[in-house]
Amino acid sequence: MPLPPRVPEIGALDLLLSVARLGSLGKAAKEHGISQPAAASRIRNMERLTGVPLIVRSATGSRLTDEGAVIADWAGRVIDAASALDAGIAALRGQQASRIQLACSMTIAEYLLPGWLSELRRRRPDTTIGLQVVNSAKVVELVLGGAVDLGFVEGAEPAEGLDSQVVAEDQLLLVVHPDHPWARRGRPVRAAELAAEALISREPGSGTRYVLDRELDRLGYRTRPNPVMELSSTTAIKAAVEAGLGPAVLSSLALAEDVAQGKLVVVPTSGLDLHRSLRLVLRGGQQLSPALRDVVAAAGGSPGRR
Repeated sequence: MPLPPRVPEIGALDLLLSVARLGSLGKAAKEHGISQPAAASRIRNMERLTGVPLIVRSATGSRLTDEGAVIADWAGRVIDAASALDAGIAALRGQQASRIQLACSMTIAEYLLPGWLSELRRRRPDTTIGLQVVNSAKVVELVLGGAVDLGFVEGAEPAEGLDSQVVAEDQLLLVVHPDHPWARRGRPVRAAELAAEALISREPGSGTRYVLDRELDRLGYRTRPNPVMELSSTTAIKAAVEAGLGPAVLSSLALAEDVAQGKLVVVPTSGLDLHRSLRLVLRGGQQLSPALRDVVAAAGGSPGRR
């Protein structure tokens, strides 16, 4: 969707952060490779856009106003996210010729991996990463076949021939459109009801699909309706639920913003354990190089196996 009209462009936000850090508009302009008048013009344009004063200039330098300091704090999160996005794009671009090859399941790639890659870039700025984004079953296949050095999967139990480490925990949640009958019910959806419902679902082989199917199988619900549709990304499933096409079970990592904006409603469930562990996987007995150990550390793991 289009950006809200009062959101400044990212280069201007980065300039504001430089003014805050350096205490000088001139020094900030030099750091960004532009003239001081050009920097001043960017700040004025930002002030017009936001409707609040951002900096106070004096003979001794420049400082942020109270409003500017608040916006700078918010802007820092935007810049961090942009750095993470850049690291992810660089990894995708480096897939064909790289020193480290990774494979990653879709939800992890969308919501966790950019931050991990940004941390890895900080640790090893000269290391090139290649990335394949596939479902969890395909990640396991690529790691076992030696096509990639490491993989990240959702929910699946460690396959034979692989070592694994838990790097994060997650919970799957049932979500519906605000107008769906389940959004207004006063009691949780029971396992039997969920098993009888045609859902919008990830494709077979995905970690999200595996965890839900495994739990319903464990409870004895081995026959279920065909999905309303099968889609290959969490973003596509959220869009389908927001369009009112049906319920879905998705990672909690993916839902916070949509729920806060009222686009989706989380429906409590009962009798289901939809917790899952997100794992790093590697070939059994594989020795980690220093660079690969830094990949593990950036993902929040440790070089030991468990």
